[in-house]
Amino acid sequence: MTDERPNILWICTDQQRFDTIGALGNAHVSTPTIDALCRSGTAFTHAYCQAPICTPSRASFLSGMYPSSIHVNRNGNDTFPDNVRLVTKMLADAGYVCGNVGKLHLASAFRRREPRADDGYSYFEYSHAPRDDWEVGHDYADWVRAKGHVLAELTQDLDGVPEELHQTTWCAEKSMAFINRNRGHPWLLTINIYDPHPPFNPPARYRAMFDPAEMPGPHFRESDLRQQEVLAPVDFQSKARDPSNLDIKNPIIPKSMERGNIEAGESSGERDARTLQAAYYAMIKLIDDQMARVVALLDESGLRDRTIVIFSTDHGESLGDHGLIQKGCRFYEGLVRVPLVMNWPERIGADVVSHALVELLDQAPTILDYAGLPVPATMHGRSLRPILEGTVDPHYHRDFVRSEYYDALDLPGGSLATMFRDRQFKLVVYHQHPFGELYDLEADPWEFDNLWDSPQHAARKMQLLKASFDASMAVLDRGPPRVGPM
Repeated sequence: MTDERPNILWICTDQQRFDTIGALGNAHVSTPTIDALCRSGTAFTHAYCQAPICTPSRASFLSGMYPSSIHVNRNGNDTFPDNVRLVTKMLADAGYVCGNVGKLHLASAFRRREPRADDGYSYFEYSHAPRDDWEVGHDYADWVRAKGHVLAELTQDLDGVPEELHQTTWCAEKSMAFINRNRGHPWLLTINIYDPHPPFNPPARYRAMFDPAEMPGPHFRESDLRQQEVLAPVDFQSKARDPSNLDIKNPIIPKSMERGNIEAGESSGERDARTLQAAYYAMIKLIDDQMARVVALLDESGLRDRTIVIFSTDHGESLGDHGLIQKGCRFYEGLVRVPLVMNWPERIGADVVSHALVELLDQAPTILDYAGLPVPATMHGRSLRPILEGTVDPHYHRDFVRSEYYDALDLPGGSLATMFRDRQFKLVVYHQHPFGELYDLEADPWEFDNLWDSPQHAARKMQLLKASFDASMAVLDRGPPRVGPM
């Protein structure tokens, strides 16, 4: 008897902003593969990550729970908790063959292959990052070595790693191998590509496709520099500067972007925001081209109509907005609002653009729903299937979305902060500080006018503070299951 359960192809990039898809309005990018998924599927324009940092976000969307609830709040953790069930393990236990290609980052990958969680993957091709700084267990570096090259040398080339040896290309190759060997039974494959994460070093051919002078530039006003001075005590990976002279220092920018005698951190005319934006879009173009090969294999092998394709990321990137690059304890739209596209021909609505507020942790219950598996009561995520199949209003899913930052980076501040966003307002609370942020996103979509101290908005701020606190308490870890009254 044929198993009719769908395959799941789950593509997850790293640090990709929501506004980087051509079909959704960006005329400067080149994303024909993602555009095609949008046109024949459903795209969510207001999807939010539950942490603006890798490990807590990934732990959240793989478990369907908030980072604080599963005690995975930081990058750099020694191990992943053994009491947290991942959606990949649930599918593996139900008979799916599960594979992962690329990074996973549920625990620290600092100069080592991260220790495996009980993740359910029987196929595991690992590469946390395109670095060559650990000796054992870097499958991508071994692949490069087998082709007669040394990854550590390639990463120092002024022209970047050649596309045929690039980690994104390796991800496509290993993903296609998994699909080819698992055609006879349902499978789930997560493709965790490292790009478009810094250091913004695409292959030279791809860099040449995007002229910095033609880039739209970041969302920035001079007042941002004053605002970031106020927020300076809060963790972030860069210091705010004018976008023509960003705070770009090693290891954020590698030697491949240092020209002549320019010192790291100085403005060279090649490391302003538009140049970084061009490199960022070039990395996304390479991703799009390589994922085209994977999707084409589904078509060629007759698996396309049996496969749900999900395209998303873990969190965004500042990319010069408000004078910042990289990430940290901020919750601007470019950092927490992310792409989310779901596609299954003739089963998921085609050419649907949903403006509903959704969270990345909604992916896990959606996958379980389509796999015919029960969604655990402990999951905070909610299945998106009703929207995907057109049985409800496509523009409503949640009243609000949340994101958390609890000492997430190895930075001196150890900042603690939460974001609460409803349809109109975004509230950010920095828990050890008297300042905060409040934005009316209908009037100020790029968050230039902080209303935290506005007397006219004092009552609304108090309402949102209460709502945010209530939402935090609702997902508090209550400990082991209750078995009796005493």
